[in-house]
Amino acid sequence: MRSLLTGVALLAAGAMTLSGCTGSANRNSTGTNGDNGKPTLTFMLDWTPNTNHIGLYVAQKLGYFKDAGIKVAILPTAQAGAETSVENGVSNIGFSKLTDVANADAQGAHLKQVFDLTQKPIARWCSLKSRTDIQTPKDFADKTFVTFGSAEQSASVRQMIKYAGGSGDFKTATAGTNTFRTLTSGKGDFAGFYANWEEVVSELNGPALNCFAADKWGVPGNPDQLGFIVKDSWVRDPKNAESLRKFVKAARKGYDYALSNPDKAADLLVAEAKTAHLDTRITRASMEKIVNEGYWSGAGMNDDSMNGKSGQGITATINTTDGQRYLDFQYEAGTYVDSHKKRLPKAPQADELSTNDYVK
Repeated sequence: MRSLLTGVALLAAGAMTLSGCTGSANRNSTGTNGDNGKPTLTFMLDWTPNTNHIGLYVAQKLGYFKDAGIKVAILPTAQAGAETSVENGVSNIGFSKLTDVANADAQGAHLKQVFDLTQKPIARWCSLKSRTDIQTPKDFADKTFVTFGSAEQSASVRQMIKYAGGSGDFKTATAGTNTFRTLTSGKGDFAGFYANWEEVVSELNGPALNCFAADKWGVPGNPDQLGFIVKDSWVRDPKNAESLRKFVKAARKGYDYALSNPDKAADLLVAEAKTAHLDTRITRASMEKIVNEGYWSGAGMNDDSMNGKSGQGITATINTTDGQRYLDFQYEAGTYVDSHKKRLPKAPQADELSTNDYVK
């Protein structure tokens, strides 16, 4: 969802954020030994630092990576995207999602997801709450969708409209650097946001939004399996595979800390990711929402299984069943094409695009 984060991400792209080593000379695209004989890994963010990345910053600041015997450089988002950066060897590991791996591999990349942070859909399709003419996704029909031209997003929106009883037709407008502004200006009627960030911004600072989750309106599976990706050929090297295991274990410890100490972790992220100029109120509220609604663990504070207790660990595994249902849906919608813009002979396969070997 390229919306509120986009403008800040572009500003942040010129500088390295919170790295375990400094300067481009220390970037190591092969995961070989860095200073003091420790393997140095580079990690490419997908957007400007936010609570999706908080476990990485916690692991860096609290020494979890160091304790694991590795050095980690957290790189700012690249305009080409984390997928391209990992495929081209600019970074060893990147932050992405399963469906983006499917898109990249359809175009000839060789990527694999190895860690899934989000266990529940976090994407939301929203209009301004002041738009009383929009009460369900049916009312998106014939209105203007603020988008970056994603075929995947359009397929989801079309399905939501049809599921709600509408025609499935809508117009599009190109998103600017601030989707909130595009909506309030009247240039668009609805857009995509993230529940754990922009919906929080809306709740705290306005404008108020009326939001719908795709999985509640006819879109199957989980479209938002966000996590870590690597290149197949890189991880086939046993040394790199071992470094990746250490990285995943330390990062997971960082995310577990964030769930158990959401305010402390939020404050740490704000302090360490200075180039992002994060608002402490928003960052803390985002973590509160993540904990209470169970986006990382699959169980929220209000679920019976939690008995109202915080501190649960993240799940981290990729749900290939949910992933395949979504990939099949997008394939039928014609989303995935090869480098020649031709339809793939079959749907991308979740169990080929991912592995849980590194979170065991």
